[in-house]
Amino acid sequence: MDFITSTAVLPLLFGCVGVFSLFKLLQRMRTSAYLRNAVVVITGATSGLGRECARVFYTAGAKLVLCGRNREALEELTEELTASLATQVQTHRPYTVTFDLADPGAIVAAAAEILQRFGHVDVLLNNAGISYRGAIVDTATDVDKKVMETNYFGPVALTKALLPSMIKRRQGHVVVISSIQGKISIPFRSAYAASKHATQAFFDCLRAEVEQYEIQVTVLSPGYIHTNLSLHAVTADGSTYGVMDKTTAQGRSPVEVARDVLAAVGKKKKEVILADLLPSLAIYLRTLAPGLFFSLMASRARKERKSKNS
Repeated sequence: MDFITSTAVLPLLFGCVGVFSLFKLLQRMRTSAYLRNAVVVITGATSGLGRECARVFYTAGAKLVLCGRNREALEELTEELTASLATQVQTHRPYTVTFDLADPGAIVAAAAEILQRFGHVDVLLNNAGISYRGAIVDTATDVDKKVMETNYFGPVALTKALLPSMIKRRQGHVVVISSIQGKISIPFRSAYAASKHATQAFFDCLRAEVEQYEIQVTVLSPGYIHTNLSLHAVTADGSTYGVMDKTTAQGRSPVEVARDVLAAVGKKKKEVILADLLPSLAIYLRTLAPGLFFSLMASRARKERKSKNS
């Protein structure tokens, strides 16, 4: 009986493994075909997740447009990518565009420059952002506006500037790096969470409105990523936070998250949660048991306030 079972199960097991491997291979081939020679615009490309996204999309053979505020850092990244030999596909020297997402006029000019150079954009990856730490009662409204300008109005303006050309071609893919905090809110992150909630809502609406033009919209919501985001966060008075939070230090590697972003874009996913179990569960808790969720957040606020005052 054991012999019969083993001879029946083993071929089935190997067959399942073979089918799964073939499926993964086909997925990689589809992603490669989708992104090879595609014009991919990445904002916030000079550091953190944006920099790693630049690496994986470059390796995939995309025609990169690297965007950021620091021209020297963009040029340094360009040289680093072109010197890399870690790819077996034809690559293209990245093109750089320097502008600030908080400057509406600069956004329009940047979009015009990109379209003049390439004629179209296949993938727009809205990645740039700024974080925030502070109590609502202490936070100047100008700080709320600053965070919103970079995290919400900037990506919205750039998307709107490039959208007509996508509609005209009936082709394009808009990608936005949101956050778990676009789904839930935690204490002392009000400006950041508000900007990400607004981002989630806007791009959900966009997805529905442009489906008729065959334009894809992907919203990715990561949890904590081990980058310098908290170091560069603004505080209640507008100064720089300058601290690497423990949660950030223990976050996922940006290299790993960038690969997940590449896969999500290649598969044309509409929405992806890139977080550990507890943050993912918190999303459902907020919906299914809001009272419990609010109690947990109030407890967290008390602990964090006590920690700061001790």
